[in-house]
Amino acid sequence: MDLRTGQSLWQGLRGPIPEHPTLEGDARAEVVIIGGGVTGALLSWILVQHGIEVLLVDKRHPATGSTAASTGLLQYEVDTPLVELIEKVGQEQAVHAYRRGVQAIDELEELAAQLSAKVDFERRKSLYVATTTDDVADLRAEYECLHHFGFETTYLEPNAVRDVGNMAAPGAILSAVAAQVNPLALTLGLLQRAEAAGVRIYGQTTVEQVSESPGHVELRTSTGTIRAQAVVYATGYEACESLGFSPGTLRSTFALAARTENVASSCPPELLHWETARPYFYSRHAHDNQYLILGGKDMANAETHADPKLLAEKTASLVQEFQQRFPACTIVPEYAWAGTFAETEDGLAYIGKLPKRERCYAALGYGGNGITFSMIAARLIRDLYIRRETPDSAVFSFSRKSA
Repeated sequence: MDLRTGQSLWQGLRGPIPEHPTLEGDARAEVVIIGGGVTGALLSWILVQHGIEVLLVDKRHPATGSTAASTGLLQYEVDTPLVELIEKVGQEQAVHAYRRGVQAIDELEELAAQLSAKVDFERRKSLYVATTTDDVADLRAEYECLHHFGFETTYLEPNAVRDVGNMAAPGAILSAVAAQVNPLALTLGLLQRAEAAGVRIYGQTTVEQVSESPGHVELRTSTGTIRAQAVVYATGYEACESLGFSPGTLRSTFALAARTENVASSCPPELLHWETARPYFYSRHAHDNQYLILGGKDMANAETHADPKLLAEKTASLVQEFQQRFPACTIVPEYAWAGTFAETEDGLAYIGKLPKRERCYAALGYGGNGITFSMIAARLIRDLYIRRETPDSAVFSFSRKSA
């Protein structure tokens, strides 16, 4: 698949990404991870820390797929509001998913602090605004639900939205828990740390077939066979190519990064800003507040974003949308990019053992919470592999049932 188009801010700041050798011939490992994006990087680090022998392969070079297109927002709220999620999956699982998101942000902060690389992890607050007055009743209900279950939130009336967010809106929820990160720097830092700990990493290595036997799995590449105790699919939005199914609907989304010389005229840098409309528009600052990132304008097609003319149109539309909210702030895009993402029916990722596959695990269907779900996936798959009980299993299982 064509996972992304254009050049992201992270690629522009980073320059060339280190390449890894191609795997030649046969190999053995305890666990093989297919996919070297942020999920594969987190899995590698978490598993090797537990003393598990890990081999990672990527059909491109690691960190050059969807991860480079992420906008690096870290939120516990999933794309489905908590009120709706409770209706879909039940109160216990819905509330657990939201609380697990809060914990994942804490875990990512701890991990980022351990890396020698600068990954720009920063704590932020989240401002979730009502797009129209028709959205206010549902927004208030969402606030009451979040507050009832102990999430650190405040409801803002229009005057308070202007004071806090520097914008006009009929209402908003201010959440105390959110963060942001440079996703490419985080992934490369984790891969470097994992490799130093013994993880073998290979690029330009395509797994053509996976077969499972009672005692092991075998992965066939163009040059040989990898034999392991288990395999983890961390292939993101290309999973349908190897698994034959996708747990979510694939779509295209768009983003840009612009210099922010007059930061005071935009949404304050300490806030992540998003809205009740679906698809939603969002903004956040990055790279020591030198850049403003805008995103949204999603389309119901996995590879629509590959059209450069459409990317230019969507970039102009994002600028227009931003300046409607912040008319005193003039921005000129320096980077523009787009990519594929997946939406599941309930807004939750699918993480765990694949149906009827004893030694095959996967982490799929992240929606707008990619990196937060990646952190959850790394811990959950480790726990499943070592047979440690975890309440996360039922919440994100491929076999979970709706309420």
